[in-house]
Amino acid sequence: MNTLKDILYRVPIEAVEGNTSQQVREIHIDSRKVGLNDLFIAIKGNASDGHDFIEIAIQQGALAIVCEEIPVSSFKGVTFIKVTDSRLAAAYIASNFYNNPSKKIKLVGITGTNGKTTISSLLFQHFKSLGKKVGLISTVNIKVNELIYPTKLTTPDSLSINYYLNEMCDEGVEYAFMEVSSHGIDQQRTAGLDFAGAVFTNLSHDHLDYHPSFSAYRDVKKKLFDDLPKNAFALTNEDDKNGIFMLQNSKAKKYTYALKSHADFRAKILENNFDGLLLKINDQEVFSSLIGSFNASNLLAVYAVAKLLGVDELENLKTISGLKAVAGRFQYFVSKKDKITGIIDYAHTPDALKNVLETITDIRTKNEQLITVVGCGGDRDPSKRPLMATIAANLSNQVILTSDNPRTEDPEAIIKAMEAGVNPVDASKLLSITSRKQAIKTACKMAQPGDIILVAGKGHETYQEVNGVRSPFNDLEILTETLINLNK
Repeated sequence: MNTLKDILYRVPIEAVEGNTSQQVREIHIDSRKVGLNDLFIAIKGNASDGHDFIEIAIQQGALAIVCEEIPVSSFKGVTFIKVTDSRLAAAYIASNFYNNPSKKIKLVGITGTNGKTTISSLLFQHFKSLGKKVGLISTVNIKVNELIYPTKLTTPDSLSINYYLNEMCDEGVEYAFMEVSSHGIDQQRTAGLDFAGAVFTNLSHDHLDYHPSFSAYRDVKKKLFDDLPKNAFALTNEDDKNGIFMLQNSKAKKYTYALKSHADFRAKILENNFDGLLLKINDQEVFSSLIGSFNASNLLAVYAVAKLLGVDELENLKTISGLKAVAGRFQYFVSKKDKITGIIDYAHTPDALKNVLETITDIRTKNEQLITVVGCGGDRDPSKRPLMATIAANLSNQVILTSDNPRTEDPEAIIKAMEAGVNPVDASKLLSITSRKQAIKTACKMAQPGDIILVAGKGHETYQEVNGVRSPFNDLEILTETLINLNK
């Protein structure tokens, strides 16, 4: 076990009351999990304040408390450590408690509005195919070689991150790839981690319910690169107007990748259709079963990261050609009888939806109808709702607006907000159906042989959240089953 003094290394401390030589069994930020001889870190959150649960943590056996405000009441035998920022303290404490696992593996963080999940998951696939022991921390799941753990957050809390990184170390993992969200950076969940490199994908309209402005959202992303050490690499998408900005002030070795601009790593799309992509990377032709220019950019990022981590050129290109699509990211199938193409995609931002619809537009024949089913999540940035509907109406033949995850909001009010973005000339394209299941079924009934159906917004998710309850819901299953039944 670690002593309290040991795990407080690097933590900015304002005051200490009590003994720091005691041994700590476990560390927690959830008072309900605290047991005998544990450390409880009181964090002020949006929904609740950990300081309100200090007494409960002590009753359950906590021997020490890290907090921003020491209680007036005294508690015999309990050590209090006052800090300026409990979230920052939790990150350093977690790293120390698990013996700084990020220093023992090559950890690469991927940040940006879109592409984080695809790039991190493809990198996991890529290095696993190369015979490496590898880990993944992503929106979809957490993987330690063959072991898979569920996750609810893009970037877990700092205690969970270090716990899983330590598991990876115990399993001999050499490389780990991690999605890094703006929330995760802003809430200090990644503080104290030793990154071997970081990747910036792109930046577009998202999370403005959390960040006060787009520039604040951008600056939070930049912090990942500002904090990189000299021996790390910083890889950025030159095609995005914010790409070079991310590299400013970074001490890391700087690299760029691009499809359209001059960059250190470049790729050219030779063919793009429903069969896949034919790319030219470094004068070598590479075929991939992935579809769309956004995936060409994602594949180039994977190639660049592998190259920067020392993977042989031919091995790199060969393995990239075998990579498979990530669950819920432009995942598609074609019905046997009517040849209707069904596509599931996680696109839940205006830019992501635009990318997916433009990809479909680029590779369709135009003789078929494109039917888009899309909604917007509740309790999230409301300003993107009319934009999502505008994009869907502009780039589709028919649009069905529906529920996503309404959470605590009225789904019909969300749909009304989306409808406000549709130009009157596109009104004839529009249907609004509150039930997502019914919306998908309606799209299938509307589709004629050869048509294309896009169901956007939830992708890999296997639930729908309404008023705090998550019920089973799977876009892919509903779309597949409906088309199979209609094709009988």
